[in-house]
Amino acid sequence: MPDPILQFDRVSKQYQNAGRVTRPAVHDVSFTLAPGTTLSIVGRSGSGKSTLLHLAAGIDVPTSGRVLLAGQDLSRIGERQRTLLRREHVGLVFQFFYLLPHLSLLENIALPEWIAGRTTPQVRARVMELLERVDLADRAHDRVQKLSGGEMQRVAICRALIRRPALLLADEPTGNLDDENSRIVMELLLQLAREEQSTLVYVTHSTELAALAAQTWHLHSGQLEPGTPA
Repeated sequence: MPDPILQFDRVSKQYQNAGRVTRPAVHDVSFTLAPGTTLSIVGRSGSGKSTLLHLAAGIDVPTSGRVLLAGQDLSRIGERQRTLLRREHVGLVFQFFYLLPHLSLLENIALPEWIAGRTTPQVRARVMELLERVDLADRAHDRVQKLSGGEMQRVAICRALIRRPALLLADEPTGNLDDENSRIVMELLLQLAREEQSTLVYVTHSTELAALAAQTWHLHSGQLEPGTPA
C-alpha cells in the first residue's frame, strides 16, 4: 500500500476571541487519505470546513493532535519549514481566485515556480500545457481582468497544479460562480486531479457538487462524519 499523503490523528483546533472565550473550530478529527483519493467535505458556514483545509495545508497548526503531510508532523516543524513543505506538496484553490490583475494568464500560473526560483523554458511549457487542457491557450498573454469568473477559476486551478502537487485542496472553488459554470469548473477540477494523480479534497455547501467526488464526508460543528464511497 502506498504511504498516505495526509493524516489527521485526533486533531482539534480552538480559537480565542477578544474576550478570551474559547471557540472550538475542529474537534477530535481523525482520518487517513491515500494517494489518488477524491474527497468532498460538506458543511454549513461556520462548521469548520476552511479550518480543516488550513490545518491540512499547514497554514495553521492544531491545538491538539497531529497533522501529517507527506509523513511530516506539521506541529513539529517551524513556519518556514511548513511553507516549504506546502510549496512542494500542496496546491491550493480558493473561492476568490487571488489572481494578480496586472499579470497575464501565463504569468499568474507560472508565479509559484518563479517564487521557487525556477524560470526555465520547461516552466513555460508546463504553463502552456495546462492552459491547453482548460481551453485557454490562446489567451495566455491576456491580462486576467479580461476573463469571466469561470475562466479566472480555470486559471487558478492551473496555478495550483503547476508544480504537480500530491495534494490539491480547494475551498469552495465554485462559490463565486453560477450553477452552470460551477458544474463545469468542478468537473474540470476532478478531471485534472485524476490526470495529474493528485489527491483532491474540496469543501462545498453544494450536495450536488459534493456527489461528484468518490467519497463525501460531512462536517457538523467541527466534528467529521465520514461517509461511504460513491
